[in-house]
Amino acid sequence: MQRIAMLGSGFIGRFYADSLQGYRSKDKIVSIYSRREESAKKFAEDYQCHHYTTVMEEAIAREDVDIVCISLPNHLHEEAVMLCCKHKKAVMTTKPLGRNAAEAKRMLEAVEAAGIFNGYLEDLVYTPKFIKASQSVHEGALGRVLWAKSRETHPGPHSEWFWDIEQAGGGCILDLGCHCVEITRSYIGKDIKPVEVMCWADTQVKPIEAEDHAIGLVRYENGAIGQFEVSWTFRGGLDLRDEVMGTEGTIWINSFLRTGFDMFTTGKGGDYIAEKAESNSGWLFPVGDELNELGYNHMFMDMFNALENGVAPKETFYDGYVVNAILDAAYKSAKSKAWEPVQLDIWRGKTGLTKESHLVSYDDQHYLVKEETTHYGAKKLILKHKTTGKITEQVLN
Repeated sequence: MQRIAMLGSGFIGRFYADSLQGYRSKDKIVSIYSRREESAKKFAEDYQCHHYTTVMEEAIAREDVDIVCISLPNHLHEEAVMLCCKHKKAVMTTKPLGRNAAEAKRMLEAVEAAGIFNGYLEDLVYTPKFIKASQSVHEGALGRVLWAKSRETHPGPHSEWFWDIEQAGGGCILDLGCHCVEITRSYIGKDIKPVEVMCWADTQVKPIEAEDHAIGLVRYENGAIGQFEVSWTFRGGLDLRDEVMGTEGTIWINSFLRTGFDMFTTGKGGDYIAEKAESNSGWLFPVGDELNELGYNHMFMDMFNALENGVAPKETFYDGYVVNAILDAAYKSAKSKAWEPVQLDIWRGKTGLTKESHLVSYDDQHYLVKEETTHYGAKKLILKHKTTGKITEQVLN
């Protein structure tokens, strides 16, 4: 059993609480901190938590707390992490780790200096579909990964602080891009160094200072490309899609808008359909088990199994720091309109990689360009001569 101090009583805190107390059915939130007393009290009542407070350190320092779960606005992450270090409490925090790489680096160095367990709550790399797809990729089903794309778009976040660039640290790039970058990075290989980023971003719809729509490319040292598409302007709900292309295959994943569950309703019978759903009438696409489909159950199982076994979880503060560094480069690129290098002061993966060769030998004299069977039954080969470079074709009966 893990005894948890929850910091934050809002939207994500309640998602976390439902999974924390429901999936393993033995872990317990024993303390809740909220900035508003009425919110803390209501959370404590809803989740049968015997202690609530509006003093962050009071929640963290309690003797009956084993691990702290941070579900606070971005600008409060660092304060909470430093208090966990002070009181030697295991800590896990919602995404993004920091508002920028400098904040993330300070938090990473602090938890490691304190010697405390640290987990990065990137739920979308724990969804059942991602876990299966990732396993297939890393077992070689797609061959060499060339390109991985992740898309997260919706009509905009649910709380006021997201829309304040000072508190949030950015717009949809930071809010949604952190998911997409870690998803594509995981497909390509988290030990493969991100080198540079090209990003377009704009404020197209919302009356805010931050960006509400962005598209970016991340080039990795081995030649692979990660792509993210993020928006707070998409109408129609929460759109989560991944695509991975390799030399031997392709994976497409649609995680939320096309779930295999279609429903029509006049809207008279209920209000909540699914996260970020914009309507409760007409044709709708509910999600059978949001906690599971969004990865929360598998994520907290990994966190607690790792904590209890004395090992690192799949996602740590180090991963959060790398993601922040990539997003910093994206913001620079959006301003400069040029490729911007990823500045990683701390890198623990492979180094010195070069782009893998794309040349496949057919015989001593030729490279294979393409092989196919035609509609009339013949086998056709497209070949390139290794010396002259001439392209030829052969039809085999």
